[in-house]
Amino acid sequence: MELNGKRIVLGVTGGIAAYKAAELVRLLGKQGAEVQVAMTEGATHFVTATTFQALSGKPVYLDQWDARMPNAMAHIDLSRAADLIVVAPASADFLARIAQGMADDLLVTMVLARDCPLLVAPAMNRQMWENPATQRNVRQLQADGVQILGPASGEQACGEVGAGRMLEPEEIVEEVVAFFAAKVLAGRKVLITAGPTFEAIDPVRGITNLSSGRMGYAVARAARQAGAEVTLVSGPVDLPVPQGVVRVKVRSALDMHAAVMARAADADVFVGVAAVADYRVNNAAEHKLKKDAGGIPPIELIENPDILAEVAALKKGPFCVGFAAESRNLEEYAQTKRRKKNIPLIAGNLIQDGFGGDDNRLVLFDDKGTHPLIPAPKSVLARQLVEHIAQLLTGKM
Repeated sequence: MELNGKRIVLGVTGGIAAYKAAELVRLLGKQGAEVQVAMTEGATHFVTATTFQALSGKPVYLDQWDARMPNAMAHIDLSRAADLIVVAPASADFLARIAQGMADDLLVTMVLARDCPLLVAPAMNRQMWENPATQRNVRQLQADGVQILGPASGEQACGEVGAGRMLEPEEIVEEVVAFFAAKVLAGRKVLITAGPTFEAIDPVRGITNLSSGRMGYAVARAARQAGAEVTLVSGPVDLPVPQGVVRVKVRSALDMHAAVMARAADADVFVGVAAVADYRVNNAAEHKLKKDAGGIPPIELIENPDILAEVAALKKGPFCVGFAAESRNLEEYAQTKRRKKNIPLIAGNLIQDGFGGDDNRLVLFDDKGTHPLIPAPKSVLARQLVEHIAQLLTGKM
């Protein structure tokens, strides 16, 4: 659980998006966070305090004169106990009041009296969001060190379409996890490949492999949470894009090669996680091959470019990390691959230990030797890999 032991105060303001805050409480708790909810009076017109109490397991605070606080200082006590305050949804009125320091209810007073960081997820009609007054308030809050999450653009409860939708609860949780992560790659640009490639035989058939893309997507997520600007060049997989990551969709090895080489010179780190096909079909058919056409059609294979080797050979190129999935002799094959491609780090795993699954067993190989990681979910292994990369980049290994 990525938020284990973190104490989070969730502020809920008035707006239809308040119903999403209930799911946010559940998801934060699922990640191990201890969640305390504080609501404005307006929020209670959309979701009851009882709902949040049931989901958080804690009494909800509404009034700065709450008698449960013997010192009548709920605004002080709640914020002092928190590692982070998140306000979602944050209405236009709430943004205006904290920007101007108007301490006229429990939530705003608590925010002004805090000594912990503040994240706010705005939610409002598109015209309210675009209004110059709201934009001035947002700029003031950013200047004051408040992190603004979103808003997203899309269909709104009023029937209009545009910017102003609150981020989905899953996206906010991702931002919270990223907030607490050590920013060991801050300021770095990271380019990552993930998933399989598909080499066409005809318009409906092709050569591919069993890569799920989960490891590459986990590395992209971990790198972004570590403060990097991340671009993910992905083969055909059915996975959500990690929050804050730019995905470039590709299909074949040649597509992936072109996408990577167009971006490699601008990257600080390149991580080749994708299971790129070694060969492609040189005589792919223009139309679907038919069984009754007479005989088994010949398939002529031609070698694909070695993306990792080409990136590693660039003058002033990025720090390169490879992956080696083997069925046997992992150390021998992985170290041979690392030396042949002249890269500083390679992550190896045996196919039978987790290829395509949610968990894996990784071994890291670099100039200083072998570094086995304890078997774990790919999200955990990805964070450990990113930390190892950061240590090599800063010379702390």
